[in-house]
Parts: sequence; structure tokens; C-alpha cells
Amino acid sequence: MWTNDIINWQWLLVIASSLILIIVAPFAKTINDFFRGSKNEQAPGFWLLTSSLVISWIFAKSITNAANLGLSFGFVGGVAYAAYYLSFLVAGIIIYKMRVEGQFQSLHHFLENRYGQMAMLLFSSLIAFRLFNEVWSNTMVIGTYFGAKDSAPYYWSIIVFTILTLVYALKGGLRSSLLTDLIQMLLFGGLLFVILGVLIPKEGGDIKVFVQSGEWTMAGGLNLFFVALIQVFSYPFHDPVLTDRAFIASPKLTLRSFILATVIGSICILLFSFVGIYAQLEGLQGQAPVAVSKALGLGMMLMMNFIMITSAASTLDSTFTSFSKLILIDLGKAQALTIRKGRITMIIVAIAGTLPIFFSPEILSATTISGTMVIGLTPIFLFWKIKAPESSFLWSVSISIIIGILFTAGLIPESWYFFEGKYGDLLSVNIIGVLLCTLVFWLPILMTRKNEANQRFRH
Repeated sequence: MWTNDIINWQWLLVIASSLILIIVAPFAKTINDFFRGSKNEQAPGFWLLTSSLVISWIFAKSITNAANLGLSFGFVGGVAYAAYYLSFLVAGIIIYKMRVEGQFQSLHHFLENRYGQMAMLLFSSLIAFRLFNEVWSNTMVIGTYFGAKDSAPYYWSIIVFTILTLVYALKGGLRSSLLTDLIQMLLFGGLLFVILGVLIPKEGGDIKVFVQSGEWTMAGGLNLFFVALIQVFSYPFHDPVLTDRAFIASPKLTLRSFILATVIGSICILLFSFVGIYAQLEGLQGQAPVAVSKALGLGMMLMMNFIMITSAASTLDSTFTSFSKLILIDLGKAQALTIRKGRITMIIVAIAGTLPIFFSPEILSATTISGTMVIGLTPIFLFWKIKAPESSFLWSVSISIIIGILFTAGLIPESWYFFEGKYGDLLSVNIIGVLLCTLVFWLPILMTRKNEANQRFRH
């Protein structure tokens, strides 16, 4: 399955591309360079920010999921997964208003100001869980291109790839991440164009064959599509890779970047689902990118491997920088902040985030389950202008966490499921969950207002 020639070429790609990024990555000399991605105290420009947003969200696991959904559901699967990229639009608009109208400098600033320290700490734990997931769920995709799951080549490729990516992230922090993201975005776009240029002609050169695949039914992929539409109002806010970038440039430039990232990101993920659709049309089985690569030979295998390396590295370095900011700035309040401390925290999350690899977790669960656990953030950010008591936050978020855990453990009663087909249970739980969370968010507000009205009436 994995010949020595293929393995050797793939090792060459990983090492050569990583060494180039290590050389190109700037060495951070100031706190702002390392944690805010500035250069000589100048904020990142429009294209640098936009490319970083897009490629840092086109994870290795995301394009793998997109291809696998194309294999399972055809074009409908690609559309369903692309819907998650509306997260850019939702987060971009809400955070723009929070910065301009609320004068908030970060999500942590907003939460502590509105809901208190307990809410901020609970939110931070959700973020830490997300970042922890991002490490293993992306690097394990790389491992599948070097050997069978749980084999020695599989584990060694993950370890080496993580270390090489960590090196250039340590060098320049967020500034390194932004600059290398631009390079990785250009590489991704070029490779995607070449891959589609190979696949589409093999099906007669008619793109309609791809677009008309699948069935527009709930069981045919629309269940996941509607899950995405629900989760885009909460999912982006627990991803600091996205939200950290919403505060490092001017509000107007940032909003424009987020809007364009919505368009580019959704198109890229939709087009990559064509890999899975091709696999479906050809009757291939297994992980769609791997199956297609094996079916079309060494050239396709190397291109697919390189596109995975590109997307995984971009997300991984962003994960390291976001974790560093979370621990030292958002939680540490920037006390005695140093670049050295930032680098130490990166090393810690790299090690901790790699350990789950040895317990064979499922890739898709990193997205769907964590997305369910944070639907309680929906009313928090959708109604950010509303002055609510701390209990509104705690009840809403706590219920969504409990629902997410129960669903993961298979403890949700089947009577809750009112959609059939794959992801029907996930959609049902998300609908019920977001309604419950919104209800418990508003109840303390209405009770507070009623008590205040009664006090005014007595006086």
C-alpha cells in the first residue's frame, strides 16, 4: 500500500517544505510581533489577514472530512460541510460590532466585563479543549499518508511533522504564522487547481457530473447542512485561531477580510469535496483522499500529501500561537509577559495535544462533538448587547456541555431524535440543545427585569 518510493518522496516533501518555512519565518523581536502578528508595530494588511483566516480554517481534518462527505453524500456532502464557513461571516459581523459599539478588545474582555471571571474561566476551558483537539486531529491525518494507523511509520511521521511545525512557530509566533499562512494559501490553491485538473477530465470533463451527484434529502446530507447552520452562531467563537485574528487589525479591514474569507473558504472546501465525489463515482472505498491518491498513482499521492501538509501545518502553527496567547494574555493578564514564556507554552500544547494520537480518536468527532458542546454560546454572542446576569451565561453554556457529553457517551434517549438518516441524531440534539440554551439564557434576564419592575412599583 505504501511503497518505499512513495514514503521516501513524502518524507522529502515534509522535511523540505518545513525547512523552507523555518527559513522564511521571521524571528520575533517584540511582544506585539510574537502575540499580535505585527511588523514594526504595523498591523497585518488585508491580504495577509484574509489568507491566514482561510488557510488556518482549511485544516487537514476539514479537507479530509469534506472529501469523505463527498464520497458519502456526493455534492450535497460538500455543500453541507462548506456551510460551516459561514462562521466567518457570523463572527466577522458580530465581533466588528463588539469592537466598534462595545469597545471590547477581545472576547475575554467582553465576557469578564459582562459575566464575570467565572464565565471567562469556563469559556477559556472550552477554548483550551478546542486547541487540544486541533493538534491531534490534524496531525493524525498526516500519519495516514505514511503508514497504516497505529503502525510505526504512522506515529513517527506525526511526531516529526509536529516538531518541524513547532520550530518555525517558536521562531516568530503569530507573525510567523501569518506570513507562512500566505505561502501555504498560495500552495493550497495551486495544488487544488492541479488536482481538479486531473480528476474532472477523468469523468468526461463535465463538472455537472460532480454537481449533480447526491440526493437533496435530509438523510442524503442535509441533516449535516442544517447542523452547520445552527452551529455557525456558536462554533466560531470557541475557536481562538479565528477570533484572535479578529482583533489584530482595524475593525473595518478585519470585517472585509472575514467577508472575503467566507467566500474563499466555502468555495475551497466545496471544490475539495470533488475528490470524494470522484471516489464515489469510481466506487473507491476508505478515506477518500487516500483512496483517490492510491488509485491515480505516485503523482496524485504526492500532490494530495503536499496539500495535507500545507493545510495541517497552517492550522497547527496557529494552534500553538493561540494557546500561548490564551495562557499568557487572556488568562495571565499579560503579567510579566515575555516571548520566552510564549515559546514554552507552545511546547507544552504540542506535547499534550499529540498524546491522544496513541488512543486512536475519531477525526470527525473533533468537529461535530465540540460543536455540540458549545451551542450554549449562541445566545451569549447573538445577544451580546443584552445586559444579562452571570447565571444566564453559566446555565446556557453548562447545559450545552452536558448535552455534548451525553451525546458523545450515547446517553441521549432515542425519543429525542426526530430526523432519520446519518447525522439525524446530531441535528435533533442540536435543535433541542440550542432551544434549551436560549431559554435558560433569557429566563434569568426576564426574572431580573420583573424584580426590578416590582421594586420600582413599590417605590
